[in-house]
Amino acid sequence: MEICSIASGSSGNCIYVGSEDTHLLVDVGISGKRVEEGLNSLGLKPEDIDGILITHEHSDHIAGLGIMARRYGIPLYATGGTIEALNNNKTLGNIPADLFNRVKADDSFMIEDLVINPVTISHDAREPVAYRLSKGMHSVGVLTDLGKYDDYTIKSFSGVEALLIESNHDVNMLQVGKYPYPLKQRILGDRGHLSNETCGKLLCSLLHDDLKTIMLGHLSKENNLAELAFETVRLEILMDKCPYDPKDFNISVAGRNERSELIAV
Repeated sequence: MEICSIASGSSGNCIYVGSEDTHLLVDVGISGKRVEEGLNSLGLKPEDIDGILITHEHSDHIAGLGIMARRYGIPLYATGGTIEALNNNKTLGNIPADLFNRVKADDSFMIEDLVINPVTISHDAREPVAYRLSKGMHSVGVLTDLGKYDDYTIKSFSGVEALLIESNHDVNMLQVGKYPYPLKQRILGDRGHLSNETCGKLLCSLLHDDLKTIMLGHLSKENNLAELAFETVRLEILMDKCPYDPKDFNISVAGRNERSELIAV
């Protein structure tokens, strides 16, 4: 299996996950041109994509969805609530109904040789999910846009070998920043986004000997810095009672405008 961030941040998200025979995207929150450029850099074309997994309907996850779906006829996978929200979104244009495939949290399904498990997350959208993807004994996770986590979250992503996880904001930067108070409260709330510190704490519950790569993603442009997210998460691991050191893992920050390295597990 392989995973690569084509774009990750508060301004747009698109993640590639695939195997030798199957190629998927998780979200298309950037332009079709940028998606195509990202795929081309991986030796792929949009015509090679077997499906798009949609986490939720916010614009930074679906901005390029309409054009990609219509131009290439790619099957779309989303929860019922997300599909309804997408159909009510006039900015996407008309998306053929037969492209939509309804999924449910905790009901695994297959696309070619990959098993996909949607996982419920706490976010201010209609019916948002994260995704765990597996082939045989190998699995990767895409876990962003959640305001809190619990034992269910930990269990759902336990044992993944590569994980793109949200490290959205630094709490201090957000609190003293220019965002209006209601927006600050939304981000800090249980249906908002994970801070750097909370991301690090969640990671401490997910670390294991076979976890090869951690990508910190969905960083806020206004309320975070890549270096700050990286160091804060490392510090949380260092201070935790878990039997690991941050140096035991390949930890990186997914770029907002450039793709990450292609990670194979």
